Amino acid sequence: MHLGYVVLYVKDAEDCLKFWTEKVGMVAKGSKTAGPFEIHKVGFEGQRVSFELVPLELMKDNPDGLDLATPSIAFYDEDLATARERLLSTGVQATEIADHGGVTAFAFSDNEGRWFAVTGD
Repeated sequence: MHLGYVVLYVKDAEDCLKFWTEKVGMVAKGSKTAGPFEIHKVGFEGQRVSFELVPLELMKDNPDGLDLATPSIAFYDEDLATARERLLSTGVQATEIADHGGVTAFAFSDNEGRWFAVTGD
């Protein structure tokens, strides 16, 4: 067994697709239609794990009572300073690099206000 993808429930799947591909550097890994909605899959080139961007509107009648809040997701990068600068240069909001209980990390916000951690690899 291996991790396949993480679902992010989003307000606007098209805007989120642009954010993750144009600002963070992921690539589109496919899309599918669910009624009038588009669900996009994005991830880093050469990696199997991806995000599936599912419109919240699609889940408005959520019969299974799924928690649609953002999961806690962390990325790894060997060069935190370069990763942070790359995000800042595309207009992404990011915190300062700091020590958090022995873990050096920073966080960045996506276009809908969700925060993600980046730690040293």
